[in-house]
Amino acid sequence: MNCVLNFYKRYWRTAFDIALIVITVFLTMWIFSFIYNIAKPIFYSFVIFICIEPLARRLNKWGLKKSIASAISAMLFTLIVLGIIGGIILMAYVQSSDLIELFPKYQAIFVYEIEHWSTQLQSIIDRSQFNINIGDELAKVLQEASDHIQNWAKLGLTWFMAQVSSITSFFINAGIGLILAYFLSIEIVDWKKIATKHTPNTFKTAFFFLRDNVLKGIWIYIKAQAILISITFVVILLALVIMGVEHAFIIALVAGIFDVLPLLGVSTIFIPWITYLFIIGDYQLAIMLTVLWLVVVLTRQFLEPKITGESLGVSAFTMLAFMIISLSLFGVAGLILSPILLILIKALIDQGYIAKWIRKPIGEYDEQQEQTEGNGEQAKQADDTKLTAGSTDIASQKHEK
Repeated sequence: MNCVLNFYKRYWRTAFDIALIVITVFLTMWIFSFIYNIAKPIFYSFVIFICIEPLARRLNKWGLKKSIASAISAMLFTLIVLGIIGGIILMAYVQSSDLIELFPKYQAIFVYEIEHWSTQLQSIIDRSQFNINIGDELAKVLQEASDHIQNWAKLGLTWFMAQVSSITSFFINAGIGLILAYFLSIEIVDWKKIATKHTPNTFKTAFFFLRDNVLKGIWIYIKAQAILISITFVVILLALVIMGVEHAFIIALVAGIFDVLPLLGVSTIFIPWITYLFIIGDYQLAIMLTVLWLVVVLTRQFLEPKITGESLGVSAFTMLAFMIISLSLFGVAGLILSPILLILIKALIDQGYIAKWIRKPIGEYDEQQEQTEGNGEQAKQADDTKLTAGSTDIASQKHEK
């Protein structure tokens, strides 16, 4: 019982501080997800504003009125984005539909090859005079694995097609966001003046901290990842087209999407695919895909430090785990906000704020004891100094008398 009481005495302050930070993070993500769900066009408008404002500002410097410059920039942005997104959606939807229909055919080929290999393995075992029916068991296990993989692939592509099919709401929100971004581009100078004049100093300090330590790093990271994903997509697409692989576009697109995920990457697509090809006996395509997979992985490993520059300081495991938890709890809003919060926490740790906010358990760290002893020595030295100074004052008073 005494051990438990000592534990609580030492750790209750630390637990309270950590719980307070966790509750703050949870409430921040919950509020953000709530606001995001009811005000998606406003968030889209901020993204569109970031895209159209540089050209609008440049045209304004060249002498065009800001309203006209913003309108030209918004129209160019709309034409480019609609052209790119429309083409991608159309090709992805068509090829995804075809690929889903072909899955039973691919599974039948896989099952046939598994049964063939299992029969040969069983014959070898029978000749060796071992009474083991391993061939049937292996075929059953691989059949179940094949069913699971096919179901997962179908669910993934079906979900992707559902998202593509429900793109109407996205375009409606994006259209409203484009209008809001246009007006924001016209009024941005006034909004900056209002923010500068009426924002309290505490919020200004917080904003500058976020801008210098978080937002700038996230923007650099997003641009770097966009470049890397584009390189991965283009390399895989060109290679698959040269190899004559069907549905090359949707495969390259899915590989590019998986390339975003830390720890997983394109290996999530290529390793099962290459394994399947070796099992069914298509060794030529399997070897070519293995070479392509190695080229993509090594190219990313080589280019990532050069393009990304300084690391954000957050491990890939931590980032992925936090993104998965945030996606499960808060949906897309949590997925968007999770990297920002992680990088913010890392910046707070680097700046020493977390160490100030979380009190360490009493007597659990040597540095605390050293600090306590140091404080005691400093206090003793201060007392000695005071005594010496007092003695000097008394002596000087006696001398004056």
